[in-house]
Amino acid sequence: MDFIVNLRTFLAVARLGSFSAAAREAGTVPSVVSKRVSQLEHMCRAQLFERSTRGLELTSVGRTCQQKFSELLSEIEATIQAGPARSRLSEQLRIKCPTTMSIMHFSDIFCDFQLAHPGVRIDLNLVDRSVNPVEEGYDIAIGALPATYPQVHETALCSLPRKLVAAPSYFEERPMPKHPSDLNRLDGLVFRASGSTWSLIGPAGEVAVEVNAVFSATDTRILRHAAERGLGVALIAEPLTREGLASGRLIELLPEWRVPDLYLKAMVPERRMQSRAVRLLLDALVAATQPVAPWDRA
Repeated sequence: MDFIVNLRTFLAVARLGSFSAAAREAGTVPSVVSKRVSQLEHMCRAQLFERSTRGLELTSVGRTCQQKFSELLSEIEATIQAGPARSRLSEQLRIKCPTTMSIMHFSDIFCDFQLAHPGVRIDLNLVDRSVNPVEEGYDIAIGALPATYPQVHETALCSLPRKLVAAPSYFEERPMPKHPSDLNRLDGLVFRASGSTWSLIGPAGEVAVEVNAVFSATDTRILRHAAERGLGVALIAEPLTREGLASGRLIELLPEWRVPDLYLKAMVPERRMQSRAVRLLLDALVAATQPVAPWDRA
């Protein structure tokens, strides 16, 4: 059982980013957490973490082990839960996740988790705005908007790059933008949750532009479709643009300017961090999004 405890401790440190945070979650002290990780490193004959100016980070071996150990722990938990009904993990998790993200990338994560833990009931809500999980009663709220809330624990998942795109036909009778300030003279296709102020970063720094929103939606797939139909300019997640750019239905605008990435995170009310089901699902989410994002996996 020490091995399982060490696995759980390692995954908690990887998810939370520090020995101290993992110790608080487990109700112990950092020295105990450090000892458990050291025992696992001794067994693996490799260093799993290293300290840098940014804090505690996984080594390359640690990143590989994170995914493998998460899968192994899920299998162990599933085997244990296959015994008497009283030992089965039984809980309902109310989850919020953006629509496009859920349908294209996260549905398999949730399905795999429930297959491994059949006693857990998942109530998945597709919501394309930032929510306070404490106020709205979510156990886990996944999103990429920068809003933060008190008494909410955040787990970083992965970055979400974005691109500025439009259809070639949109510029048949109008000039291409040469600077971000030119965007306010074009038709903006706007993701409602993030608003109509777009920021781009160039050699002289960041420039924010208020665009003329002629079409707004709560699902970025609709904005991509509107862009491909020539309705205007869209700022959307880069993975959604790949097929359109490759086929020529879309072109990238202002490629010399960088659009700031969004960062996907999972938000959990602090009181729910004591839930074993919540912690296991967080571990599964981290393993599925690091070190390679779901949309970049072959």
